[in-house]
Amino acid sequence: MGVTRRQLLWAGAGIGAAGALAACSSTAAGPETPAPSGSSSEQPRSGGTLKVGALGKAGSVARDPHGTQANESDYLILSLVYDTLAVPGRTANTAPRLAAGWKPSEDLKTWRFTIAEGAKFHDGTPVTAEDVVFSLKRLRATPAGKSRLPGIQPEGITADGPRTVVLVSDYANADLPLLTRLTTFVVKKGTGDDAIAGAPGTGPFKLDWFRDGNARLVRNDDWYGGKVPLDAIEVRIFESPQAMANALLAGQIDVASNVGAVAARTAEARKDVQILRRPDDMSMPIVMRTADGPFADPRVREALRLAVDREAMVKQVLSGYGTVANDVMGTGDPAFAKDLPQRERDLARAKALLAEAGFDTAKAYDLLTTEDIPGLAESATLFATQAREAGVRINVVKQDSKVFWDESWLKAPLYTTYWGTNDSVLFFASKTLLSEAGQNEAAFKDPAFDEAYREAVGAADQAARAKALHRLQEIEHARSGYLLWGMADGIDLAGAAVRGLPTLPGYGRVQLEKTWLAR
Repeated sequence: MGVTRRQLLWAGAGIGAAGALAACSSTAAGPETPAPSGSSSEQPRSGGTLKVGALGKAGSVARDPHGTQANESDYLILSLVYDTLAVPGRTANTAPRLAAGWKPSEDLKTWRFTIAEGAKFHDGTPVTAEDVVFSLKRLRATPAGKSRLPGIQPEGITADGPRTVVLVSDYANADLPLLTRLTTFVVKKGTGDDAIAGAPGTGPFKLDWFRDGNARLVRNDDWYGGKVPLDAIEVRIFESPQAMANALLAGQIDVASNVGAVAARTAEARKDVQILRRPDDMSMPIVMRTADGPFADPRVREALRLAVDREAMVKQVLSGYGTVANDVMGTGDPAFAKDLPQRERDLARAKALLAEAGFDTAKAYDLLTTEDIPGLAESATLFATQAREAGVRINVVKQDSKVFWDESWLKAPLYTTYWGTNDSVLFFASKTLLSEAGQNEAAFKDPAFDEAYREAVGAADQAARAKALHRLQEIEHARSGYLLWGMADGIDLAGAAVRGLPTLPGYGRVQLEKTWLAR
């Protein structure tokens, strides 16, 4: 998988855009923590070591906080040791972390971020605006830097005094704070590439040791964000969800992170295991190329959307651990247009549309897929079976991951993709649907869509913004290249004593600073 694609998968676990402006003048005594799992009547206990399993491969271990993290285990470790300026929030889409608050200029191009009071590195050194500027410029200089901080040039990242960081966008951007979540890890100014692995962070845990992708982290008693219950967290790397689930069931670990529906089914009969579901966690859409080829006619794309049995897809592919979707990306966004008519299966209408478009039903069409994540190839196979009932013959072709991402992604007429973070409607619009988007998966070029996006992202007035966002989603629903049949739940397994695990979708699950053990 290419660097840019991988970085986009990490790009944010937030659930919407509208909260960015609402938090513009926010100040906070400490970071907001996602609503935890467990009974609200229980009081957190201090102490203990939480053993967490996370997916990854020993050969892909990465320790640079601004580099490419192909392993979820690496990202988990980095997120506990280093703080970002903001994180996905419980009551707002973007919540304070190392930045206690932010405020835009009237034209929405210049944003001022204030560093949290009392923030220190693990060696006791106070965090300054210069440290943040150094870190953001280092992040911006990575191969995927432009997509991580789009519209922000290196010269647009400056310090204004010891605690204020100024970010200047090339264009009006009401969503700019969303860019500061989950990849803006802060290190000390002047940290060299040779010293970046293990460099002191500012997070709730300090690195004790790291070996072959496994790590032990100990509590940072001076964390500016408040008291951390756990004494330590041990992160253990697993190459497969099944191996991780087996370790949890055997009592070798306390949490199996993002373990999937198959493991959840296995654990359903175990009363000593908690199954924690995070709705709207992952999408696995089918992509139909719109620029040319057999699916360029919008009537053909509509026919395929009407051919799919969404309920059956969720039940069989996701084992029921998910929800039906409606062909618009960003389902967890509070601005998501829930009033759009839900597509239902209609084989008669699908056949009529194919006939109107002159679609060649005598031919077979390849649907390219991979086995990168559980259920992806299975979704392609089930969809092919369903499409045949509408008269469309689809041949599922499973490709090696590297071959797929290097040769088929962004190019093939029909393929599956996936997004391991459920971000805002505007995030997906900017990354995958705008005419000039570098990751325009369906080669979708629609001037009306582009115009609605520009209006939404540049609107300070909430009513105007909401209107543009709705129009953007209407267009995506009507004629984009996405067939989004459902959303998968994120699933964690936990031992009976674990409390306070985060419940946000996507990579909100790495915020373990309030997790505790009832034993």
